[in-house]
Amino acid sequence: MMTTKTRTNEEIHEAVQDRYGRIAQNFQSELPVLNDSASCCDPDSGADYCGSDLYDVDLSQLPTDVTGLSLGCGDPIAIASLEPGQTVLDLGSGGGIDCFLAAERVGPTGHVIGVDMTPAMLEKANRNKAKLGVAHVEFRQGQIEDLPVEADSVDVIISNCVINLSPDKTAVFHEAFRVLKPGGRLAVSDMVTRGKFTAQERADMSAWAGCITGAEDVGEMATWMQEAGFAQISIQNKEDTGVELADVDPHVGAAQIFSARITAVKPSIAK
Repeated sequence: MMTTKTRTNEEIHEAVQDRYGRIAQNFQSELPVLNDSASCCDPDSGADYCGSDLYDVDLSQLPTDVTGLSLGCGDPIAIASLEPGQTVLDLGSGGGIDCFLAAERVGPTGHVIGVDMTPAMLEKANRNKAKLGVAHVEFRQGQIEDLPVEADSVDVIISNCVINLSPDKTAVFHEAFRVLKPGGRLAVSDMVTRGKFTAQERADMSAWAGCITGAEDVGEMATWMQEAGFAQISIQNKEDTGVELADVDPHVGAAQIFSARITAVKPSIAK
């Protein structure tokens, strides 16, 4: 009988870091934005939900080294409702595209922090920062399960197709809640499922690092966010907004994966 190996958190982190480190190191600005070696999605999945073409804004002002390393599955800036002077945190900032777009909206009186665990991506992001000359953006090395950010210091958290890569999503949501100010918001584009992947599917590190089998069922995601303390939780299919997926009847059968818009609020402290 064939057995399925259970992957450790460390093995998952290593697989993810290796994949995105290679993408950053091998990226050349003259290459197409979405080739098989530079997509956050498994090239065999037939998915078309990744890349810079998902943004609703003009990206022509950004260098190709920024847009070409856009490996997200949506546009978190579109749902973040950013305002001048705010402090924004990007979980898994990669080459920095969402940080730089956020910086435009919060202005010079605001502050944007990008956290990423991959040194090669941080090197790219800092080079892009120098090209753009944005002093109110900084990049920090760290894991999103253990953020190098002070408690109650962030107005808005954004993220783009990164939480699905984490082996410990409950820790991610607890950390996000910790660093948000009371009344702060979470605005995330990410891959989620209806139904669950099998243990054998989850053991495939290529599929996990490709933003596929690390995705979790919307019901579990909503529960973990609620347990972390979040309120006003919303998880909607990017292509079919208006329906709260966590309220839909449980899915039976093989996991169905899709890109979602995920928002929530850290309640204000009662006076």
